[in-house]
Amino acid sequence: MAEKNFFEPKQSINIKGRFLDLSSPKVMAILNITPDSFYSNSRIKSVDEALVKTERFLSDGATFIDIGGYSSRPGATDISQNEEADRLIPVIESIMEEFPETIISVDTFRAGVAKDAILAGAHIINDISAGEIDEGMFETVANLQVPYIMMHIQGTPQNMHKNPSYENVTLEVIDYLAKKVAKLKGLHIHDIIIDPGFGFGKTIEHNYELLNQLDAFKIFKLPVLVGFSRKGMIYKTLNTTANEALNGTTILNTVALQKGAGILRVHDVKEAIECIELLKRLKG
Repeated sequence: MAEKNFFEPKQSINIKGRFLDLSSPKVMAILNITPDSFYSNSRIKSVDEALVKTERFLSDGATFIDIGGYSSRPGATDISQNEEADRLIPVIESIMEEFPETIISVDTFRAGVAKDAILAGAHIINDISAGEIDEGMFETVANLQVPYIMMHIQGTPQNMHKNPSYENVTLEVIDYLAKKVAKLKGLHIHDIIIDPGFGFGKTIEHNYELLNQLDAFKIFKLPVLVGFSRKGMIYKTLNTTANEALNGTTILNTVALQKGAGILRVHDVKEAIECIELLKRLKG
């Protein structure tokens, strides 16, 4: 029975009239148009550099390109909505011109930036705050009728690392997301992807408890996205650095896939694809 259910949930999402099959795991590549993301090798400084990296991500097998213009690392510097949009929109437009079949998600918690990005050619909104930071986000998603990735966070990028506290992190994250899902469905938003929010307002212990109980999120019968890539829960545990955290990322991605994750959000696409393919072979 476990083998049959290994790659559930078997679903699809509507990408502007094109249905994307999510019955087997997919990879989302991280494209940071920021000068201060925690992993320095992921920082993109120009449109041309973004195009080169996108081409490589697509060649390596990425299904999604997730573009962010606002660093959400712990203690990140706040920037204006205009500055965030100015970083994102030229990159989105250029990618859609050069690689028109690319599925782009925009990593933003601001409804105005999300709308501008979708109008510029993006397809999915990836909101680290699940509508908490900008109360207009849910209405914007409903009006745009695009898939929505919502993540759990305790606090904001500026303060989330300051003494996060839970009685039971897994139950509290599930309860939080359940209320959000109900509200979204009430707004007729049905293409929903959930993200437990590893590293966002959680200690290292919280992160590993969540991962250990990740299969509990199957209760939603929605695709689950995980993002461990090169994060502190890896390199701080191993007493190394983000530059040395690829092997640890692959190990945690493997565990997450075995517990039902459907989308891996990563800096290193080739290795994530290999992880998925080897697990498929293992399960026959």
